[in-house]
Amino acid sequence: MPTDSARIWIVDDDRSVRFVLATALRDAGYEVDAFENAADALGALRTRRVPDLLFTDVRMPGDGGLVLLEKLKAAHPELPVIVMSAYTDVASTAGAFRGGAHEFLSKPFDLDDAVALAGRALPLRNEQMPAHGSAGMGTDSVPANGGDTAELVGAAPAMRELFRAIGRLAQAPLSVLITGETGTGKELVARALHRESPRANRPFVALNTAAIPAELLESELFGHEAGAFTGATRRHLGRFEQANGGTLFLDEIGDMPLPLQTRLLRVLAEGEFFRVGGRELIRVDVRVIAATHQDLETLVADGRFRADLLHRLDVVRVRLPPLRERREDIPLLATRFLAAAARRFDTPAKRLSKPALDRMRAHDWPGNVRELENLCWRLAALAPGENIGVADIEAALPISNAPATGAAAAGEWDIALAQWARAQLVAGRDDIHAQARERFDRALLEAALEHTGGRRAEAAARLGLGRNTLTRKLGTGRKRR
Repeated sequence: MPTDSARIWIVDDDRSVRFVLATALRDAGYEVDAFENAADALGALRTRRVPDLLFTDVRMPGDGGLVLLEKLKAAHPELPVIVMSAYTDVASTAGAFRGGAHEFLSKPFDLDDAVALAGRALPLRNEQMPAHGSAGMGTDSVPANGGDTAELVGAAPAMRELFRAIGRLAQAPLSVLITGETGTGKELVARALHRESPRANRPFVALNTAAIPAELLESELFGHEAGAFTGATRRHLGRFEQANGGTLFLDEIGDMPLPLQTRLLRVLAEGEFFRVGGRELIRVDVRVIAATHQDLETLVADGRFRADLLHRLDVVRVRLPPLRERREDIPLLATRFLAAAARRFDTPAKRLSKPALDRMRAHDWPGNVRELENLCWRLAALAPGENIGVADIEAALPISNAPATGAAAAGEWDIALAQWARAQLVAGRDDIHAQARERFDRALLEAALEHTGGRRAEAAARLGLGRNTLTRKLGTGRKRR
């Protein structure tokens, strides 16, 4: 139930947004006033009572919503402000939360969600409770966030939610565990959390624990003294010391050896450690962000990851969606990658035809955004014309990684075969029927022999062939190879 006589102000230059949101809030029992710009709202504050809650858009003529937020918080710090925008990216959400916003509401939003959000925000004024998360989710189009290709990009609901999470978490000195498949951009999230945090002017240090041999990883993390081991001719500062005051990103944390997990746990708990071969206790102030594509709970159950370390790292968990769960972002990402490639090659940016985009949306992208980026660089370098068509996509997609691998696994192998045929035709190859027939026979025969443990008679029976036929096909295949 809304608070009696609760007053809500709406500041938005879009008349339709002001009308529908005000109507919904009035229907819910609130007293509502609406303003088309920040100047009018600030002018009203000089002659009228401060509202109990204020909604503001980000981009408006004159002072934008973030400037209005700053002025409101300076004069009325207890006033809860909900920032609205169709431009849902890390910079917008982080700026809103850094400025003291209670919540960030992505456009387009559900009116019931907005009314419910108002109900949750209003008690804060009287009870002075700390802000907490809510589920506001995204009457206009949403562009990509600015910057280069090393930034997170997306307009899908899952990405909007991710941007909101980053904007809120960047301000909190908490450990974050980022989960997601390979190629989803976990390091980009870690960098965004650092860039928008109070530690932004301090170092950001990244270490892929899976890429360092186990015998060297301890020294990489904690450093070593001269003479600590063979080849240690001088003191080496580890990543924790390098990141002091800033952020340390530990990628693929699930691959860390158990003995090092114990040392890492002590640093997280106490903020101190010894260098390898050292006696001096080193104290550091580091925010640790970890990432993994593995199921750490399963590793804990298998005894390969410490449960207490997981609890230390997993204060807040952020999940990155795979690209197949945000296919609507593929055109936006692909355009961005092609533009970056064009700048590198100093050539005009190539354009994707609608059929080409449809073909890309149909792909499962097992390598996620990284695979898409690699594909776009191949297209920029190898596609013959300025307009990229379906044939170009087929030729650039390796058949082993094509989107139909998911379909083929479900029994739709003919789709993968058709894709292979298109790629061969685009490449100008002849005699593809004989090649396909040979590969088809070989795949069946090898699968059957593997299933029967090499027993040819049984394999032939399972395939519905005579043993002589199977032997002949095997021999023919070997000769052609």
